[in-house]
Amino acid sequence: MKKLTLLMGWLCLISATTMAQKNNSFPVQAKTENGTIEGNYDVTTSLSMYFGIPFAKPPVGDLRWKAPQPVDNWSGVRQTKKFGPRAVQAAVFGDMNFRSDGISEDCLYLNVWSPAKAKETGLPVLVYFYGGGFVAGDGSEPRYDGASMAKKGIVVVTVNYRLAIFGFFAHPELSAESPYKGSGNYGLLDQNAALKWVQKNIAAFGGDPKKVTIAGESAGSISVSAQMASPLSKNLIAGAIGESGAGINPTLSPVPLAEAEKTGLEFAQKAGYPTLKELRALSTKEVYEIYQASRRFGFPTVIDGYFYPKTIPQIFNAKEQAMVPLLLGWNSAEIPGGAFMQGKPYNEESYVAKVKEVYPDDHKEVLKLYPYGSEKEIELSATALASDRFISYSTWKWFDLHRKNSNQPVYRYLFSRVRPPLRDQTLASGLAGGTVKKDENAPKMPEPVGASHASEIEYCMGNLYLVDDYAWTPDDFKVSETMENFFANFIKTGNPNGEGVPNWPAAEAKDTTPPVMIIDVESKAVDAKDDARYVFLDKAYKN
Repeated sequence: MKKLTLLMGWLCLISATTMAQKNNSFPVQAKTENGTIEGNYDVTTSLSMYFGIPFAKPPVGDLRWKAPQPVDNWSGVRQTKKFGPRAVQAAVFGDMNFRSDGISEDCLYLNVWSPAKAKETGLPVLVYFYGGGFVAGDGSEPRYDGASMAKKGIVVVTVNYRLAIFGFFAHPELSAESPYKGSGNYGLLDQNAALKWVQKNIAAFGGDPKKVTIAGESAGSISVSAQMASPLSKNLIAGAIGESGAGINPTLSPVPLAEAEKTGLEFAQKAGYPTLKELRALSTKEVYEIYQASRRFGFPTVIDGYFYPKTIPQIFNAKEQAMVPLLLGWNSAEIPGGAFMQGKPYNEESYVAKVKEVYPDDHKEVLKLYPYGSEKEIELSATALASDRFISYSTWKWFDLHRKNSNQPVYRYLFSRVRPPLRDQTLASGLAGGTVKKDENAPKMPEPVGASHASEIEYCMGNLYLVDDYAWTPDDFKVSETMENFFANFIKTGNPNGEGVPNWPAAEAKDTTPPVMIIDVESKAVDAKDDARYVFLDKAYKN
């Protein structure tokens, strides 16, 4: 009966959303520091929504590859009823769905969903950063939609930031012209500019600038770890949520400025535009084309002495990070075991040989931590090893650093719900969480052995109803309700616990088997049983 009631509630929300699409709203205005904006108030959800709010000057012309600049004031009323353009990007992940108004270098816009009633103030705030490997993504994606979370009494903000060559390109001339003598990290600086905007303006939407929690998944989670570490942002937040990812070796960790400058200079020279003047004279299309021709997957973040004074482990070990509550975790099968096996079958001979190849001096220890036996056991171990090397270890390291170097509560989860089958059998699950058209000539994908990378997003944000590719069941809505409530409680209080959810203990610095919340149909906290894997990888990566 409970499941039926829950499902009916979600169906009502779907119905309300459908009605909202029929423009069941009227105009509302808010006064920001830069001028008055006009959005829509939806009578079916009781939410005010403002899309495409500029938070910095368009980073075009001479502002290409510069830190974001404060937006100019405007007179009159600015319309903010549709999503702004997304950052320039290729269709790297075909499973990403956008509602944005095209693609442009002029992309520094954010979106606000507010439940505030007239003159209501002091509401908690969530600022969400999208994932996509710092090469793709957008704040308009339906899975990040803020309506469901806003209905829980939270002002929700999604933020666009520059990507790939436009967001992370470093070059000696760029460093020379910069007041802080560094370059790169423009996408991270965009996020910082958005957080500054929130501090100045969120009260106009009923939000409390002292109750801002930042969150994100994958590159968005890496961004959260970065903003926690940066001296530019650490005082702008009251809490942090990370979903699968931290900017810690081997996961998109920052490199020294000299290395990043060398990479950028070599790239420019090879493209035939060695000087900054020549690069800035290129059109958006020309820059995009030379980047695509290089076949690069983005550019690294940078220890620039400004945003990143040093590595994240160094900052946390020095206790210089944001001293705020942290909730983080990862998924039970981030990527398939094939990413480690590289085409080899799941048998003892192939698995042992691969482990020996990757860990010639430590293979015996690795085989104990990731054991082999049956084909299924090998698949599970290969999946665990691939996932740990990809993103789970770096997230664990962030968890371990903060619990040992702060007096703040730290909560860890393992998301384990396997998504149901796709409704359309001509589609396949994509790498970034959505779906792509199935290639009939491609080898058959193995059945999932756990929750894949990015699959938790629509659950934790309460957006299953907006991601209709999968045949969601009452159990999926139950998982979503639990996870969204955990997140909402944490955003409001710095603690995920509350009425109707299982008890989630914080991890203590002294814990040898710190608790982890298994999020599934029956969510429960258990003692960690796999941390020896991460202790080993910590030594291997020398973090």
